[in-house]
Amino acid sequence: MNDKSLFKWLALLICLPLGLAVFGGDRFRYPCQDPKNWDKEFCQKPLCDVTRTCPEHVFKGQRDPRLGPLDDKVITGPGPAAGVNCAR
Repeated sequence: MNDKSLFKWLALLICLPLGLAVFGGDRFRYPCQDPKNWDKEFCQKPLCDVTRTCPEHVFKGQRDPRLGPLDDKVITGPGPAAGVNCAR
């Protein structure tokens, strides 16, 4: 192979994945992960509860994005342990 054809193959191997990443569009594994579908019937209980694809199921312990940004005044995490004696 000459240098020109090697360069063309290299350019193709670089441009193809970049093109797919840029022009691929948004893809969601579950339809209820898409914010556009949250108000649709198939993302409402009891229909989505059977297949476990409700937004609260597919985000697995993360904050439900339908609630909006977290308020700074809300304290998250565990509070102080009550009844624990650490003085020993």
